[in-house]
Amino acid sequence: MNYLIAVLPDRMQAEAAYSALEKEGLPMKQVSILGRGYKTADEFGLIDPNQQADKQAKLMAVWLVPFGFIAGVTFSLMTQLKTFAWAGEIGDHAIGGLLGAIAGGMGSFVVGGAGGMAFGSGDALPYRNRLNAGKFLIAVKGTDDLTDKAAKILRQFEPENIQGYTET
Repeated sequence: MNYLIAVLPDRMQAEAAYSALEKEGLPMKQVSILGRGYKTADEFGLIDPNQQADKQAKLMAVWLVPFGFIAGVTFSLMTQLKTFAWAGEIGDHAIGGLLGAIAGGMGSFVVGGAGGMAFGSGDALPYRNRLNAGKFLIAVKGTDDLTDKAAKILRQFEPENIQGYTET
């Protein structure tokens, strides 16, 4: 399945482009307008970068928290610093492990969250930003021939951006 997304500056242009696609006989159930008063990014299925960041951070926490605990205990055993001497020998190592686990958790949310935000959303974030700025998107979903035909029609409206995607 292929997608074609065109960014248009205002509602009038988006509606004119939609009408032109309709006049050319494109199946309208495969054409969507996104923007104020039409479909939202969530309704269309654009990935929410915040959800991707949360997912990536949780995935990293599964590995980094236990690793941090083991690293904290190992560090405490190797150095014999007795930082928490009031807790006794076992308590000192356990607190070291707990602090290592906390560091692993913090690392997963900082690195995993930032990585998920930056890389997990693909082109969805720029499209969401354009929708938030009051612009409109025309999205066409279909075969190569359909998206090629739609691209030719949409180019006459001089969109700010027109991009094709192939779903894998």
